[in-house]
Amino acid sequence: MSNKEIKEFSEKLKYGLELAERRMLEEKALRGEDVIVSSDGKHFEQISAQQILNNSL
Repeated sequence: MSNKEIKEFSEKLKYGLELAERRMLEEKALRGEDVIVSSDGKHFEQISAQQILNNSL
């Protein structure tokens, strides 16, 4: 693969992962569910999916 192909693949993969995460959050928000998040892998917090969606807009 060329560098251009690798870059395009990486961009498509990133977009697909972001889309999947958004859809998962939307489904959880509809059911009133929470998600567990961590910014450093050591400290975890339970937050409502709706709150995460509200903060991402």
